[in-house]
Amino acid sequence: MKTAYGDHLKVSIEGHIATVTIDRPPNNHVSVELMKDLADALENLDNSNNCRAVVLTSAGKAFCAGADLVAPDGIAGKGMGGINALYDQAVRLFSVETPIIAAVQGAAVGAGLGLALVADFRVAAPEARFAANFVKLGFHPGFGLTHTLPRLIGQQRANLMFLTGRRVKADEALAWGLVDEVVPLTDLLASAQALAAEIAENAPLAVLATRKTLRQGLAEAVRAQTHHEHAQQTILRATEDFAEGVRAVQERRAGHFTGR
Repeated sequence: MKTAYGDHLKVSIEGHIATVTIDRPPNNHVSVELMKDLADALENLDNSNNCRAVVLTSAGKAFCAGADLVAPDGIAGKGMGGINALYDQAVRLFSVETPIIAAVQGAAVGAGLGLALVADFRVAAPEARFAANFVKLGFHPGFGLTHTLPRLIGQQRANLMFLTGRRVKADEALAWGLVDEVVPLTDLLASAQALAAEIAENAPLAVLATRKTLRQGLAEAVRAQTHHEHAQQTILRATEDFAEGVRAVQERRAGHFTGR
């Protein structure tokens, strides 16, 4: 069975495995509409008696390059209200009950990293890169990452990613526990689906109950953390450094920041 949600999201189900594909070229930037469609799709799969695990994947070279904070029609083009609405959808994603495996073929940056961390597991290709590069934009991390990233890889490694904005390659991400498997790009989707099948072959009520226990309070923690993140982002968006960070991204150079 194949279903489309909006213009940039497709869902197919084979056996007990759903494959959800984001296709928003060229960079699969998040938007409120896309995240709403994704939350709608995953909630519908929660209510399906047939689906026991989900593979989240995307088309193109980038898994998700985050939110477009630069373009006038991007998520921050009309102020911070769009970002707050995005975080409402993020909380919905973290509230989904069905296990999720992300197949990461390329860059998972900013909110794209946040999206990858919605999943229970991440299978990555060697080409995958992970970055929380907000400080390079003169901005504050969002999408609940200041809660979810330390929870996954530990506070010190999360500090390193947040304060340097560096890109972490797939092999280092594997060593850190940021990803669970690294496989050749040609095997990526099949490997993610194989992991999903390994989960789906188990007693579904037991899987759901165990996952609920393991993720207890996660959605609520993300909600509280995004409130704080949004407040800090609102302050920083008004600074000269943020304007310089946007210019630097547009011009593909390092920012020249002044602390104003």
